[in-house]
Amino acid sequence: MDTLNAPGRIVVVAGPTGSGKSDLAIALAETFQGEIVNCDSLQLYRYLNIGTAKTPEADRRGVPHHLFDIVNPDEVFTAGDYSRLARTAVKEIAARGKLPIVTGGTGFYLRALLDGLFPGPGRNDDLRSRLARRPGSLHKLLHRFDSTAASRIHANDTNKLIRALEVCLLARRPISSLHAQGREPLKGFRILKIGLDPPRAALVDRLNHRCTKMFETGLADEVREVLALGYPPTAKAFESIGYREALLYIGGGFTAHEAIAATQIATRQYAKRQRTWFRREPDMLWLEGFGNIGKTIESANGLVQHFLNIS
Repeated sequence: MDTLNAPGRIVVVAGPTGSGKSDLAIALAETFQGEIVNCDSLQLYRYLNIGTAKTPEADRRGVPHHLFDIVNPDEVFTAGDYSRLARTAVKEIAARGKLPIVTGGTGFYLRALLDGLFPGPGRNDDLRSRLARRPGSLHKLLHRFDSTAASRIHANDTNKLIRALEVCLLARRPISSLHAQGREPLKGFRILKIGLDPPRAALVDRLNHRCTKMFETGLADEVREVLALGYPPTAKAFESIGYREALLYIGGGFTAHEAIAATQIATRQYAKRQRTWFRREPDMLWLEGFGNIGKTIESANGLVQHFLNIS
């Protein structure tokens, strides 16, 4: 499928973890001469493959993939960093006459790419460290400073709570009042957003099986290998689901069964939050199925074909 007659187009494939976003993105890329741009905050990291469900090189079927394996496990990578690199990537792909296909489950990164970010203050590591020592009171504290922001952030989402409080304290005003100011939306592109929404019971089964398989196929060994490279257990990447449980298992804090069970619970909760986030994303076209199912691929092909044919 030649996309040269349809410049300035981006296709987004979003949805909860385990819904088959990568499979669908590759299928669309093969049909429409696309190139994939990662929108998953964990798949940015080098050496983290099993726990991030990163598509192996051999399974990418020759489709170019961008923004994978670009950050070391101990490096901090912000939404602003992502927005800058992803915007460059989609523009370069489009300039080659190919179709940028943005896929991943990090909703805030997608928003940063498409809508831009508000001009909030930069990171303050000292303040963040002090806030991190009070995980149980972060949500209550944010509610005191900005009840609107607190209503939008889950009480267990420590990273977002810390960032919201950091902005409130440094800017001396609610983060919600800054969100709509100074954003610079991505210009020059039309966007098609496809969301995957498989049946919940089936998704839960798939997630439980995937978590078990991650440990059975060497997640703990992957963590040991990263530690052997000199990265500490406190590295940013190890805060993510699966890796923190694997670290506890390696350190004797969990049995294998406990590590798997904890990972399953956290993954299911994360998928639920992703569903909630993407349901709020405007203009998302939802497909009720997994991304590797023929019917879903056929429906997505129809949406993209129509999108590319619009003048």
